[in-house]
Amino acid sequence: MIEKSDPHYRAIQEFYGDRAAKRSGIPYMHHIDEGLVVLDAIQTSLRAKQAYCLHPIVQLDDDLTLALEASSVLRKHAIDPSVLMLAMEYRRVANGYSSRNTEKTIEKIRLSHLNEVNDMLIGDKVQNRADFERFHQATHPRSQELSLYFGNWLRRLGVTEEHYHALVRVIREAERVE
Repeated sequence: MIEKSDPHYRAIQEFYGDRAAKRSGIPYMHHIDEGLVVLDAIQTSLRAKQAYCLHPIVQLDDDLTLALEASSVLRKHAIDPSVLMLAMEYRRVANGYSSRNTEKTIEKIRLSHLNEVNDMLIGDKVQNRADFERFHQATHPRSQELSLYFGNWLRRLGVTEEHYHALVRVIREAERVE
C-alpha cells in the first residue's frame, strides 16, 4: 500500500479536501483508497499507484488548467515527473472512451502501451463499478448505459467477471480492517 505520507497521496488529499459525491455522500478520497486496494491486489508498481493518486487532478479540463497554476497542489508537493506523465497518459486513455459514447465493440477502446496506465484503469474501473453497483445501480437514470460502460472497460482490460468479483471482495475486506 502507498504510504499516507507519500507526496502524491498528500496532493490528492489536499485537492479533494473534505469534498464528497453528491449522490452518495461518500468522500472522494474513498475512490482513491479503494482504487489503491485494487492496485495492491494486482501488484502494480508504486509509480502506478502514485499516478493513480494524481489522476483526478489532471483528468478534467478545468482541473488540468488549475493544476498548471503556481498555487497548484502539484507544485506544493514533490511530484515525480514520471508519475505525472503516467497520470497524463491515463487522462488521454480514460477520456477517449466515456459513458456518454459507449459502443458495443470493446476494440474501439484504445488502451495504453504502458502497462502501468492499464493497471491504473483496472483500479479505477473496478472501484467505480463496485461503487455504482453498491450505491446507484437500482436508482441511476443511466443504469443500463453505465453497466455497459463498466463492462466494456473491464472486458477490454482483460478483467473477467470472476476476477472483478474477487477484486471487489478484496475491497470489502479492506473496509472491514479499517
